[in-house]
Amino acid sequence: MLLIYTQKVTPRITYAFKHICTRVLGIDIKFTSKIEEFIAYDGMKFSYGKKRLGNEMFFQNVDLLLEQGFSDVEIKVQDWDNSKCFFSVSENSDLPFDVFAASFYLLSRYEEYLPHVKDSYGRFPALESLASKEGFLDSPVIDIWIQNFSNLLFNKFPEISFSKGKYQSSSLISVSHVFNFKNKGLLRSFSGIVADLTKLKFSRIRDRFKVLLRIKKDPYNVFDDLIFLVKKHKINLKFMFQLSNFNAYDRNINHNRLNYREIIKYVADYSIVGLRLGFFAISDIEALKVEKKRFENIIHGPLQNVINTKYNLLLPEHYGFLNELEIPNDYSMGYPETIGFRAGTSLPFLFYDINLEITTPLKVHPYVFHSQVTRIYDANELQEIVLKIVKELKQVKGNMLTIFKNRDFSEYANYNFHYSLLKQIHEIQ
Repeated sequence: MLLIYTQKVTPRITYAFKHICTRVLGIDIKFTSKIEEFIAYDGMKFSYGKKRLGNEMFFQNVDLLLEQGFSDVEIKVQDWDNSKCFFSVSENSDLPFDVFAASFYLLSRYEEYLPHVKDSYGRFPALESLASKEGFLDSPVIDIWIQNFSNLLFNKFPEISFSKGKYQSSSLISVSHVFNFKNKGLLRSFSGIVADLTKLKFSRIRDRFKVLLRIKKDPYNVFDDLIFLVKKHKINLKFMFQLSNFNAYDRNINHNRLNYREIIKYVADYSIVGLRLGFFAISDIEALKVEKKRFENIIHGPLQNVINTKYNLLLPEHYGFLNELEIPNDYSMGYPETIGFRAGTSLPFLFYDINLEITTPLKVHPYVFHSQVTRIYDANELQEIVLKIVKELKQVKGNMLTIFKNRDFSEYANYNFHYSLLKQIHEIQ
């Protein structure tokens, strides 16, 4: 048991300390605001406040975890050891910055509540983030801080025991279109042919007819190949399927199509499956309820996992919907347009709702990159970046979560490169 003295135990303090000490490091903690109890305790302990009480381990705080709501926070980033840090404190502290407040700032996505310039899709862009502006977006700073913090604890308390975390790699396949040509209906097929004729894409017209005549497999139906990798190499692949109504934003086929439902059931036999949210499910809980019910009717079980990488994350409202509908896992925390750690960590964390000042049961699984970045980086450059990030995550026992689309592995994409990238991430020879 690790005893922590603080003058006031706030919901923010409880959240930050439990994430770092309990959820990541596996240490049982207890808070006290009684100086007598703290002094009398003979076990492992430290204080968190403005001043050291005696000769105990001491971490000086800033005011962020004592406040409610949000306001403009003055932040000065500085170099520290092998990383960056902010919320610096005096030399009297055993750490030069408030690691708990800094972690809370990034995990809660505090900056996304503040006024900011949105991108063309209405999203919080990476360029607006503190991490991007200060050059630490590509580094899991919280994971590094926690590792250094644990080293500090071990040096002070050699008897302390930490949970045995390990590096993990996983990928998620985001499926907006199960088929490119199949089951699109007469009108959509005819429109597609006209569009291909206009652009002189005669090979696509030929392929479309072959698929419709069942001479050829639909190019987006790559699920047999991906499941083969799962079975042969035991890699961690999850699949998220879209079941929204057809509209201007979501152009998937009808969820009632038998072929579509069969593919979802087939994939669910070998891998974890979930829901890729449609445009209206992000901001309308009734639309989310409809998509949730459709998914559960197909797999005959509860919806456990969702992802939204295309549209505005809409914090905290959208995560509030997920909590209300008791959906436990979200995989949307990342920037689809760039590589990096949106929340400063590679590890799953519980979402903290600043509007309500509560720790919610929703577990957020941050991703490192979306396959969209292959449009920005050339193959060699991206593979070098992936190698660097994997090496760093192995050092901090982090998680390498990446997002792909099923069509990335089709003949209409650079599938050789995407397969090569997937194998590199999962270390398949």
